[in-house]
Amino acid sequence: MSSLTAQELATQPANWRQAAALAAAASPALPQRGERVAVVGCGTSWFMAQAYAVLRESGGHGETDALAASEFPAGRRYDRIVAITRSGTTTEVIELLDRLKTPSTVLTGTPGSPVLEVADQHVMLEFADEHSVVQTRFATTALALLRAHLELEEALPAGVATVARAAEDAERALAWEVPAALAAAEQVSFLGRGWTYGLAQEAGLKMREAAGAWTESYPAMEYRHGPIAIAAPGRAVWAFGGLPEGLPEQIAATGAELLDEPGLDPMADLVRAQRLAVVTAEARGLNPDEPRALTRSIILV
Repeated sequence: MSSLTAQELATQPANWRQAAALAAAASPALPQRGERVAVVGCGTSWFMAQAYAVLRESGGHGETDALAASEFPAGRRYDRIVAITRSGTTTEVIELLDRLKTPSTVLTGTPGSPVLEVADQHVMLEFADEHSVVQTRFATTALALLRAHLELEEALPAGVATVARAAEDAERALAWEVPAALAAAEQVSFLGRGWTYGLAQEAGLKMREAAGAWTESYPAMEYRHGPIAIAAPGRAVWAFGGLPEGLPEQIAATGAELLDEPGLDPMADLVRAQRLAVVTAEARGLNPDEPRALTRSIILV
């Protein structure tokens, strides 16, 4: 029987389509063109915030910052705060929204959660909520909603596909057979550019959470500035959204395996990385549903 994590990540194409269909109705609660916006979250949610912030700002929709909820800069002014929290119970997010006077919107998967008491508006994504400790479908569905809203506003950057196309690519990603050699790799470095750097960060986190694997994540242009020194045979480099000119040849010279699928939507490529995390965990005799030292929500007491 497949793990709960594997079962939940497999629903993402349908989840993304449902989120895209929700975007128009949710629009009044989401950032409006020209607003100065901060998107906050913790862990996986923060990485989704990073991806969305770059998509929104580079699409000309307005200045957008992505911040860890615990590191929100005191005194900085925004027109709107968007918080992403699957459980709606994350302490740092609740405390932040409770003390700020800035209009706020929360994206959550849990009806009746405490965060709804401190947010001004909310978008409920309960259809993408999860029982698994390791986040997969909720996070990407939240990003799909925000990405679909940018589509409606005609504010997607050039070269970024529609959510409908991403969902099609995600179906291809679910059919991908994870190579045994990749699951056995000693180390994997994930690289991204622009909005895909947040996805690279999330891919690395999934491998650490589910499989206890040694992974690192970098902006692709920064990889030359030191991190490439760990590339070697038996290790891998995974690029989201293509690589800078000349870097594939440099990676090849190290003997590390390079995974680069520029024809696949980067959000769908993240689904492949999620699958790698599950397969790697299983190959190591670990249960991806029971990650070490983690719980579904971080509540500070």
